[in-house]
Amino acid sequence: MRLTIQRIILSSRYLLIPLYVGMTASVLLFGVKFFQELRHLFETVSQAKEADLVLGILSLVDMMLVANLLIMVIISGYESFVGPIQVEDMDKKPGWLGNLDPGTIKIKVATSIVGISSVHLLATFLNIKDKTSEQIFWLTILHLAFVVSALFLAYIDRITSK
Repeated sequence: MRLTIQRIILSSRYLLIPLYVGMTASVLLFGVKFFQELRHLFETVSQAKEADLVLGILSLVDMMLVANLLIMVIISGYESFVGPIQVEDMDKKPGWLGNLDPGTIKIKVATSIVGISSVHLLATFLNIKDKTSEQIFWLTILHLAFVVSALFLAYIDRITSK
């Protein structure tokens, strides 16, 4: 009975596969949105102000950071919880594949969130006329909370790795 329960519990990790496939589809959605925004920038570049162009490019950077984060979570999560990813041609294998443990991925996710938050905060400062002082204050506090969290996770990982 105990062995059967253990097999069921261990096999439950395969329930994650549809979630990883769904997250992969979300990267495709980001790709569609990215190219829509890029097309919009090309269509409006001649009449756009420099600040509007910078905001548009920051939007592209933001989408790219989120897509990178998703790919990192999908691949490392699959490898950590489902099984190793087999790559036939080792030259096509990313160098970090197989080297990310859950602690490292948490730090990478946290630093990615800090990067995304930085882009949003910069976009807010560039488009400051649409925000109140209170909104800017809270966005800055939230960003600092992300920074402190990332530093705290890195510190904990450093302590536990020794």
